[in-house]
Amino acid sequence: MDPNALQTALLTARIPRYTSYPPADRFSDSVTPELVSDWMGALPADEPISLYAHIPFCRRLCWFCACRTQGTKSLSPLDGYLDHLQMEVDIRAALLPGKMKLSALHLGGGTPTILSPDRMDRLRDILFGSFELTPQTEVSVEIDPCECDGPRLDALMRLGLSRASVGVQDFDPVVQQAIGREQTAEQTIGVVRELRARGIPSVNVDLLYGLPYQTAERLTRTLEQVIEFRPERLALYGYAHVPWAARRQRLIPEDALPSPEERLELSAMAREILVSAGYTVVGIDHFAEPQDTLAIAAQTGTLRRNFQGYTTDTADTILGLGASAISQYPSGYSQNIAATDGWQRAVAAGQLPVARGAALTRQDRIVSTIIRDLMCDGHCDIGAVAQGDADRYRGAAEFALARLPGIGTLSEDQLEVSDLRYARLLASCFDPGVGSNAARYSQAS
Repeated sequence: MDPNALQTALLTARIPRYTSYPPADRFSDSVTPELVSDWMGALPADEPISLYAHIPFCRRLCWFCACRTQGTKSLSPLDGYLDHLQMEVDIRAALLPGKMKLSALHLGGGTPTILSPDRMDRLRDILFGSFELTPQTEVSVEIDPCECDGPRLDALMRLGLSRASVGVQDFDPVVQQAIGREQTAEQTIGVVRELRARGIPSVNVDLLYGLPYQTAERLTRTLEQVIEFRPERLALYGYAHVPWAARRQRLIPEDALPSPEERLELSAMAREILVSAGYTVVGIDHFAEPQDTLAIAAQTGTLRRNFQGYTTDTADTILGLGASAISQYPSGYSQNIAATDGWQRAVAAGQLPVARGAALTRQDRIVSTIIRDLMCDGHCDIGAVAQGDADRYRGAAEFALARLPGIGTLSEDQLEVSDLRYARLLASCFDPGVGSNAARYSQAS
């Protein structure tokens, strides 16, 4: 038994982020448009669903970003994109058992706020013409402070905005220059003030640690600036340097990246600063005001995790709209064609633009639930989850605890992680595909 095995694994292991299981890199073309049509038709008409609409366009491409995006200097491609988004909505609406109520709507990208106010109004009409917004629907939008002004915020209010997700990453100009981003703290604070003035009840901020030239002093200053405007939620993600998957990351000087040991130190320091500022730890990398619904969900066992990170949304179905968007169904996952032109050709031909996905097996469901419980709650009742296969997964837990001393405990069927920061690593021990695919993933730290 290696007493340092846990620390070594945190520094060297490459594992999925587990925003889904199976992870998206293991999707295959065995999931076809015909299969997804059947999944959609089988959805209960009286259960709310969630929507995710992907707007891939950016005026500038940040080098750190691994999302499916495309640069544009002109706004004219946006009109054609919205035309085809209407086509996809029409195709999907015809397959559903009725006009579905929305549990949540999320606009992501890319840069959703690249849409001008009139285009945002058009997007609203496209979505709400086929799906029903209710007083309980949470409408969240990813906002780039450099692509947002008063008229755009007014259009978001007409959309029903209730939560704004503001990208920050790091305010330090040296770090920003190294990741191809220019965004001042003053710009960001100005947008947050405008959101507050319009009565938006929830603002969350995305931050990254592990960026080039990022030091404890620089990250501390960014955290202090963010804490000053008091967002309700913060996400503190580890920067995933995967230049083999995101070619723009090749522009980032690798010799300027913090070492694995320094990444761990930055993460621990940031966590301490945020907790000292009164935020509650949520899952492995989120923080929230104690009275925020995300913190309450973490305390009451109703926290969930999807492709947008931790969420209070418990809908079993998320329809992904737009190029590369991923949908989640009770039966599995599907992903749209990634290339915008290919997606447009498919919907123009009246076809579901499905490229690949994963149909869930019984084993997938068990592993998915174990991973979700560990990542969201920090513990899992293996007997209740695995039932007839409990011995198999109990054995996997015992092997993990023996291999990584200190990562957690197992009492009868109750598996508990010793620290939520280890939850992703412990979850990976139940993933039979992680070893053969490790090179694709980001660091565990």
